[in-house]
Amino acid sequence: MPETTTQTFRVSDELELTWAGVTDRGRRRENNQDSFLAKYPLYIVADGMGGHAGGEIASQATVDRLSDMVDAGDIDDDRILAALQLAVDDIHQHPDTTDEGTGTTLTGVYLDRHEDGWRWVSLNIGDSRVYLERDGRLIQVTTDHSVVQELISSGKISPEEADAHPYSNVITRAVGANELVSPDYVAIDVVDGDRFIICSDGLTKELTDYGILHFLRENSEPADAVSAMVEAALENGGRDNVTLIVLNVRYTGAADDDVDDGGTQEEADSAEPEHSSSTGDSAAE
Repeated sequence: MPETTTQTFRVSDELELTWAGVTDRGRRRENNQDSFLAKYPLYIVADGMGGHAGGEIASQATVDRLSDMVDAGDIDDDRILAALQLAVDDIHQHPDTTDEGTGTTLTGVYLDRHEDGWRWVSLNIGDSRVYLERDGRLIQVTTDHSVVQELISSGKISPEEADAHPYSNVITRAVGANELVSPDYVAIDVVDGDRFIICSDGLTKELTDYGILHFLRENSEPADAVSAMVEAALENGGRDNVTLIVLNVRYTGAADDDVDDGGTQEEADSAEPEHSSSTGDSAAE
């Protein structure tokens, strides 16, 4: 497994973020079609799909365009959608993208400064996931865009039956596979001690929610938690590429006029979410 280290960004005296991320090919795939971006204030995972190198092209194009957006400055829904449109164009125009099913999932969170202070915003297209550990509980923030999730939501199958279902790998939204679709967004309060887990389904195929929570409890440092979970996923079969970001939040709270938007990134040594959604077409992963 590639080595990973914990990174730190001090947003202000009251708010500090630490994180680590890694991607691994797994034990059964010939190449790695996952990509991730961990660059303040955006933390995302993209799980590519498509024949030949298509999935790798799709996930990397999406990450690259969103990274350019971060470098350019502000992040909001309109800028995200514009970056995704550029990524879709890149995917369709790439000479090695020949599979009409080529595309990628996209999921993650970004830190947003709004009129009332700070908040997190999660974004999701596909079946990669964002989890939140808060007060000792693990909450799945995102909702999978998949055939089996629709069956679960309609009561036709149980969550326990989902993994063995013949359509368990079929997703209903993706970046690049069809027309551009908008992500689902969830607004989340900034709370001291929160930990986000952003991952491709290569992790959730091998670890239950309880397993994820166990490794979080055992490893307070993001790099240690990432390494432990990826190693466990590989030991449990490693059937897919595995990509994971763990993001810790330290927040003591501050008046708006005390919060500084700046900060420097360096390597470190040591209420209910509000949902919005949109619809999309189908794609197979």
